[in-house]
Amino acid sequence: MSTVDEKKTTDTAMSTRESTEKSVGESVTVPLNRGWWDKHGGAVIIWGGRLVFVVVLLAAWQLCAGRLFDVTFTSRPLDVMRRLAEWHRDGLLWSNTWVTLQEVMLGFAFGAGSGALAGFVLASLPTFYRVVDPFIVALYSLPKVALAPLFIVWFGIGLQMKVVLAAVTVFFLVFLNTAVGVREVDRGLIDAVRLMGGRRRDVVWKVVLPGSMTGLLTGLKVAVPYSLIGAVIGELVASNRGLGYLISDAAANYDTAGVFATLAVLGTIATVLNLVVGVLDRRANRWKPLEGRA
Repeated sequence: MSTVDEKKTTDTAMSTRESTEKSVGESVTVPLNRGWWDKHGGAVIIWGGRLVFVVVLLAAWQLCAGRLFDVTFTSRPLDVMRRLAEWHRDGLLWSNTWVTLQEVMLGFAFGAGSGALAGFVLASLPTFYRVVDPFIVALYSLPKVALAPLFIVWFGIGLQMKVVLAAVTVFFLVFLNTAVGVREVDRGLIDAVRLMGGRRRDVVWKVVLPGSMTGLLTGLKVAVPYSLIGAVIGELVASNRGLGYLISDAAANYDTAGVFATLAVLGTIATVLNLVVGVLDRRANRWKPLEGRA
């Protein structure tokens, strides 16, 4: 009896594996004459579901605040919206948001640019990469908030310190993901280009760069929120402007509505930046077959 059960289990496993391999290997057929719903129906469902989730969450928060939770600690969504409206009328919201946006964008640009370049160069030099790898990992493991006092000594408490802190936070994420992408490029494609007479430049431009793009874009996606974290940490440590300063000031005055209002703005900024990187990701991966896209 046990032999029969084992045979059934083995057959089921083989059938599942064959089915999985078949589904992975199959190409995705997209009909040419698709209607509006066929093209955008999935996105409408996803965004509609997200909107419903946010509305339900805010409604539950508003109803529970004061009944189940102490509003001193949780505030209410309507109070948060009133605080945002006040800051909008005073000009505090936009002036401080603009300061943080500058720090985030500059830090992200410098950190991502230098991280991508270092990842491509060092991953192309395997022996040198193995030499410096433990030192890079050690630097990456350092808590970035611990670097803030050192950066204050070096750069002061102005915009420069927050940009450097955000750039350092972004650098290692982009560097490590790009290096992994370069090292995982299919060696068969590189050999094929060389067999066809391609030079090193052809290998880099036609194989390594496109092949490692997935790793680079993954690093950019992961780094977006961390650039925001780096900038806000710098503002929390020492600043008199920016959204981090608004959080610190609101918390010092027991203004939980102000804290939640600032967190809502930071979440909105992170969402917009992630959407921008997502658009770049889709454009960069258009050459891939549909079943191979993330």
